[in-house]
Amino acid sequence: MTTVSISADIKAHWPQGHSSYSPGSPEELALISIDLLVKTLGTQAAQSFIAQLFEKYPDDFKGTSDIEKE
Repeated sequence: MTTVSISADIKAHWPQGHSSYSPGSPEELALISIDLLVKTLGTQAAQSFIAQLFEKYPDDFKGTSDIEKE
């Protein structure tokens, strides 16, 4: 499995406020993304969106040794 590090500054704004994030790993980025999806779409729609993404991978997918570029 490949180790991936992320260097990003994310600023999210909405009418009720804003948040800033600095994820350092894919896991941290995923948590931020899911949180923003739920806040934007609601729980059911966010789960549906994420389920669509998982459909492209087999259930036993172990990750890649090289990062794939799409």
